Formats: sequence, structure tokens, C-alpha cells
Amino acid sequence: MQPNEIAAILKLRISQELLARDLLRMAYVAKDGTPRNVPIAFAWNGSEIVVCTTKNAPKLPSLRHNPQVALTIDTEVHPPKILLIRGRAELDVVDGIPEEYLQMNGSYEMTPEQRVEWEAEVRSLYDGMVRIVITPTWVKLIDFDTTLPTAVEELIRQRAERQSA
Repeated sequence: MQPNEIAAILKLRISQELLARDLLRMAYVAKDGTPRNVPIAFAWNGSEIVVCTTKNAPKLPSLRHNPQVALTIDTEVHPPKILLIRGRAELDVVDGIPEEYLQMNGSYEMTPEQRVEWEAEVRSLYDGMVRIVITPTWVKLIDFDTTLPTAVEELIRQRAERQSA
């Protein structure tokens, strides 16, 4: 998929709404070769997805070995809106708390006092984190209005061919 195609899909209103959500699911291949799929908070910076994790997270050795990931961001209503993203994870070990981590946890309902307490707890717990930066290499938006899963699109095409024959 070409970068301009990726950018065009990610600029769509529905994509932007999904990229403003709190959580995504990140799929990767674990060290034992089996698939893993974890929910994780994220931030979208306009060109990359950034997730942050502990320096001892089990996913890190796996991502160092095989950095390919698949991300899903979706809604819980019918029909669902689904943004599928594939990319390569780049790991960046940082001192302290990345600003993205504080931003991505900013939409949870907290009073200002709770927010101060939460941030103090975070800063006292972590001496550093790992930023996982994913640049999209493939995307698909499924809104069940203008776009459908590829297999369903194929069935519709086949039905149209049968009906026109």
C-alpha cells in the first residue's frame, strides 16, 4: 500500500474519530511463536501510533525479534466502525514518563485531584518506559456503509456477476 493511500484513509472523518479513542488491540507474535493480542492505550501523533509500556513488559523481547504488528481500533455499537492498521514497531527506551503516556491516559474520567494523584503515582513507579512507535504500512477502514470486509466485498461482486449472467 502506498503512503498516499494510507494517508488518505487515515484522514477520513471516521478514521480520525477512531484514532481519538483510548484503546486499541495490538497483535504480535510471542517468543514461543504463538499469537498475542493485547489491549493497550495509545496516542496518534498525526503519522504514527505511540504506545508506552514498562521496561520489563513480556511483549518487548517478542517485538525485538519480530517487530511486525497488527492493530485494531473499533467501536462497540452496531454497525461497528473498524480501523485495521499494520506496521512495524520501533522500540525507544526512555528515562522518565513519555508525554504520550500522560496524554493517552487523559480521557479517562478523573477529577483534577484524582489526576494529580494518578500522575504522582505513575512518576513514583516508573523510572523509565519503552515507547513503541508504529508507522502504518497498511490500513483498512470498515464502516459497513462505504466499506466492508474484503471477503464480503468479494461475495457482493460474485453475486452481482451471477445476477448479470
